[in-house]
Amino acid sequence: MPRKLRWILLCCLGLLLAGPLAAAPDATLHDDPAHPAAAPHWLRTELYFGMRPADRPRQLVSTAQWRKFLDEEVSPRFPDGLSVLEVYGQWRGKDQREIQRLPSKLLVLLHPDTPDSAAKIEAIRQAWKQRTGDQSVLRVTQAVEVSF
Repeated sequence: MPRKLRWILLCCLGLLLAGPLAAAPDATLHDDPAHPAAAPHWLRTELYFGMRPADRPRQLVSTAQWRKFLDEEVSPRFPDGLSVLEVYGQWRGKDQREIQRLPSKLLVLLHPDTPDSAAKIEAIRQAWKQRTGDQSVLRVTQAVEVSF
């Protein structure tokens, strides 16, 4: 019997003798209210943050400053998860003639449609405006069908 064939047969025999593979742990979330299997009455809220403080328009908010904002204002209010995307934005603010072009962050939150969630989102928007002097944090909210 050729050497290569003998090696293949020995490997197969070893697998047979080893018995069935251990069952993989169940990776689904069961009975977790923060991550329901089906979630009616949930919303997707997008918040758009400009990364140039109003009082320092030539400077960008640093990665450390953004992370501190997330750690202090966002994560405590929505600890079960969120997404942040880098985006480019432009807009014209109050009493401005020229379009402002700036790097931005898009924060995506999936949350129950409750007054508590709405209040937390407004607190995040106010905190950013207070820290940066921005006139606005754009908010877009849509009803969504969610399952985890």
